[in-house]
Amino acid sequence: MPNDSENSEERTRAHAFVSGTVQGVYYRANTRNTAVEKGVEGWVRNLDDGRVEAVFEGPAAAVEEMVEWCHTGSPAAEVEDVEVEYGDPEGEDSFRIRR
Repeated sequence: MPNDSENSEERTRAHAFVSGTVQGVYYRANTRNTAVEKGVEGWVRNLDDGRVEAVFEGPAAAVEEMVEWCHTGSPAAEVEDVEVEYGDPEGEDSFRIRR
């Protein structure tokens, strides 16, 4: 039976909006690949206003790594700003690119 010290990694959810040159530069694919590597669930998609929207759900440390990653993103991206709201996990079970 797991005790609290073994289950101390709190899960969290981050909802991010990334602005700058972030569409057409493989930002979504790189986001998905990085999230999968880190064991983070959620999704990413392009918005009509030129931003990228992403949700990251998982262990708090891994989610924070993804939020930090968003400030750089894919090699061809030029990120100007990252807005993030945190909340309770909603049960994401994989990481996918939304259209």
